[in-house]
Amino acid sequence: MTEIECDVYRSSRKANLYLYVKAGDDLATVPEQLMAQFGAPELALSFTLHAERTLAREDPLRVMENLEVQGYHLQLPPADEKFR
Repeated sequence: MTEIECDVYRSSRKANLYLYVKAGDDLATVPEQLMAQFGAPELALSFTLHAERTLAREDPLRVMENLEVQGYHLQLPPADEKFR
C-alpha cells in the first residue's frame, strides 16, 4: 500500500462532505444507503495518495486504509464551532 490513485467527490446535498474512492472504481464500492444521503456526486479532484501526502483535514494513512478495507473513505464536514 504505497500509492493509490484517488478520486474525490463532493456531495450535492451537504457542504464539505466528500467521498474518496480509488480512481476508476467510480462509486460502486459505496453502500446505496450512503449514496442516497450523499446526493449527486460531483468530481472535485483526482490525485495520487501516499503516506507522505498532506491532506487538509484527513490522515492520509487512515484514508488509504479505508480505501483498501472498505473501498471508500467518507470525509465529514468540520464540527460547527458554536457546538464546541
